[in-house]
Amino acid sequence: MRSRRWMVVLIVGLAGLLAVTGCKKRSRKGGIGSDDVVGVTGTDVYGGPLEGDRFVDGMEMRGQFSVVYFDYDSSQIRDSERAQIEEVASYLSSNPGVNLIVEGHCDERGSNEYNLALGERRALAIRAYLVGLGIDGARVTTKSFGEEQPVAAGHDEMSWSQNRRGEFVLVQ
Repeated sequence: MRSRRWMVVLIVGLAGLLAVTGCKKRSRKGGIGSDDVVGVTGTDVYGGPLEGDRFVDGMEMRGQFSVVYFDYDSSQIRDSERAQIEEVASYLSSNPGVNLIVEGHCDERGSNEYNLALGERRALAIRAYLVGLGIDGARVTTKSFGEEQPVAAGHDEMSWSQNRRGEFVLVQ
């Protein structure tokens, strides 16, 4: 019982810290799809140049890899999703100068605090799998968005299943 109370205090404290530091929304200017996308960098798994490998503002790249989906109220990686993470590990192994942010997302069900914690557990599960595949943990950070960035706006299982996800952002 005592450890459960400690865990609740930790989660509430982290949620409070996130609330205090804020999640500043990015403006569209300089974001993905803007005219500020610069540079083509990177190599494919065979060491050749990777076409279309573009970093935003010379720093970030999104959408390079498939999304990892999760079951309802779960941070366990499905067997069917492991190949997506293995593809990311392969890329990172071939590109030691590139780091990664793993973003955890949730559907709209549950409180904001709960979903932030669940999103973090999902991102940490993906990170742990990458580390298990030999990727240096110092190269992989995590961020939880909870329910704040849905990709599907519906209020049904089809939409919710698309929002329970982990996404990858490459950082140069």
